[in-house]
Amino acid sequence: MRMAELAGKEIINIFNGARLGVIGESDMAIDTESGHVRSIIIPRRNNIVNFWVDRQHMVIPWESVKKIGHEVIIVDIDQANLNFHRYSV
Repeated sequence: MRMAELAGKEIINIFNGARLGVIGESDMAIDTESGHVRSIIIPRRNNIVNFWVDRQHMVIPWESVKKIGHEVIIVDIDQANLNFHRYSV
């Protein structure tokens, strides 16, 4: 599958049914030596109050991707055990 074919697909967590984000609004970490995707990096949704402060993002390991469909990407992660990482705008 080409990277362009992933654009616009929504990421759904099968663990709890949560909608996590959309490819295109997310980043991907790529192994520069092999060219393989290592993880999907999803910005955490913010409200207007904390729009200009440090944002957070969730890193989904590529191993957590269970199925790539025509419209969605299914992942299986326990979000309660994830650490959100901060990054500046």
